[in-house]
Formats: sequence, C-alpha cells, structure tokens
Amino acid sequence: MPHLLSRRRLVLSAGLAPLAGLTACVSTASLPAGARAALAPGGRLRACINLGNPILANRDAAGVVSGVSLDLATLLAERLAVPLELVVVEAALKSVDTVKAELADIGFFAIDPRRSDGIGFTAPYVLIEGAYLVRQGSDLTDNAQVDRAGTRIMVGRGSAYDLYLSRELKAAQLLRTPTSPTVVDRFLAENADVAAGVRQQLEADAVRLGGLRLLPGRFMVIEQAMGLPLSRGAGARAMLASFVEEAKASGFVAQSLARHSIRGAIIAPATR
Repeated sequence: MPHLLSRRRLVLSAGLAPLAGLTACVSTASLPAGARAALAPGGRLRACINLGNPILANRDAAGVVSGVSLDLATLLAERLAVPLELVVVEAALKSVDTVKAELADIGFFAIDPRRSDGIGFTAPYVLIEGAYLVRQGSDLTDNAQVDRAGTRIMVGRGSAYDLYLSRELKAAQLLRTPTSPTVVDRFLAENADVAAGVRQQLEADAVRLGGLRLLPGRFMVIEQAMGLPLSRGAGARAMLASFVEEAKASGFVAQSLARHSIRGAIIAPATR
C-alpha cells in the first residue's frame, strides 16, 4: 500500500559510517540461527525511521539521516549480515502504518496499547519524558491544572502523547498537527493554551521562539521500543527483543545517546 507513505528510501551496506567508532566499544554478540530469515526475509533489513521524534532521529540540510534509531538499525543489519534499507517518514502515525502494512521489517515506536493490534514490541530501550509548554503569561503552573474545561492542547497527530491524552483527559480539548516537530508553531498560530510533546523538543522551541516556559515535571513517560509486524510471529519478536536487551546491556544505547548529544533520556532497565 504505497499510498500510506510519504517516504524516502535509502539503501546502506551494513556496518558503514553511522557506527564508526561505536560498535568497536560494545559487545558483538551474534543473533541466533534463523534470525536473518525471521527479521530480514527479503534479504535486506528495511528499517522505518520516524523523524517525528527528534530525540531519536533527524535529517540534516543535506538530507543525511542520523540518530539513535539509525544506529540501532545499522547495528542490527550488521549482525544479520544484510544491507540496510531506510524507509524514512515524518510522523509516528506513518511509521505505525508502514510496519503494520509490512512495508518495513522493523520500526521504532513509543509503546502504546492502540498500536499493538498489528505490531509486536520489544521491551523499551530508552525512556523519554512528555511535558507541557505554555506561554510565559499563562496562569497554568502545574501539570494537574491542564485538564480543565476550556483548555486547548496541541499535540502531534497519532503520537504517543496524542494516544495517551486521548485516553486520560476528561475536560480539556485536544488539537492536532500533522507532525510532532510542528506542535509549538501550530500552538502559537492557533492560540492554543498548551503544547504537549517531547521535553527536549519543547525546550529547544522555547529557546528558539522566546516567551514560553515548560510546566515543572512530566505528565507521562514514553517507553521507546523497537517493533516488527505482528505477523512475523513470536520467534522473530523474541530475537528482536534479545537484540534490544544486548544493545542496552553492552552500553551501545548509552553511547549512541551520548554520540548524538541527547540529554535527559534514560536507558530503560533490563528485561528478562
């Protein structure tokens, strides 16, 4: 179903420059027999990279994609000894649709029950805070004050924040923008009361635009995991889960976060 995607495909040979100087510092444990057929049945690993979460993936002015998601995808392709093909999308919802439709072999997602009907998740590899942003003159001073009648909250459509707040809010109204990186600009343009999203993105927008502040603390914790089409079966999910646990335990995820100067994200605890 190509119409689901606004995407760009890039093909990389496994183990190229994105991991230079990184894989040498971590364990190189191999995946079990059958992993290549289970995780990359087409002979190459198609990894969906979502640019909607700037903590994990970005594209520079030259069109080069980088980030923790790409590092993990490259490492997995290297372990499987197959080429890596990137399917780059701009928003979380497109990433979900891509993997559910089996147009990619793996993706990187915030775990949410509304996504589990077509995607099998690993345990999380990193934890990210969801925060609220308001104007300096707002009378809101605490996260608990946000859910009240008349409050309008801008979120990225289909993002983890959208899914969570759609379940949890009792009185406030959600407004939606197509991608998470555009939340703050749309929040200002539509004169909304609150912007919700990744803390680091909101902090950067507050510095960029001025006159804005984050409410103290967080309203949710996002469990960021890898996932694959549910149709691949329990064996493939177990192999991918094992890869994620090894990437955490070896220090690979921590080194990748440091390499990309990501602060405030927490390595998820080990899962048996």
